[in-house]
Amino acid sequence: MRRTISILAAAAMALAGTVAVGSPASAAQPALRFHGTQYDSPGSDTRSNSSLNAEWISLINSGTKPVNLKGYTIRDTSNHVYTFGNVAIAARGGRIWVHTGKGTNTSKHRYWGSGNYVWNNTGDKATLKNASGKSLDTCSYAKKSGRAWVGC
Repeated sequence: MRRTISILAAAAMALAGTVAVGSPASAAQPALRFHGTQYDSPGSDTRSNSSLNAEWISLINSGTKPVNLKGYTIRDTSNHVYTFGNVAIAARGGRIWVHTGKGTNTSKHRYWGSGNYVWNNTGDKATLKNASGKSLDTCSYAKKSGRAWVGC
């Protein structure tokens, strides 16, 4: 009986060691992902700055730590690329919007600076990569009748 208990205890200790080693690594990974996109700005596509800025994509951070996005990129299937400067997204539901047109960057609103629409009205795919180039998330959509916004 003693031998069985010691084998079970050793197995439990080994398992506990594995869990303890695995937990910090997974906790260190930010829960950063796409939240949604308004791929077709309301009204006519006039390419005015207000129309361009009504087209956007957003990120959300559900992790417990803020994430500095410096060097992170968002790209579409046509290889339009937005690169983040030194801005952090807050923890626990922090959200940031990237608008297509021009504007003054804030902590929650960033501007691509494009004079053309980025997100195709018929469907597209956004890819989020970290500063090292590792793909973190994607958001794909197809045009749905009467829809101009999708959750990712």
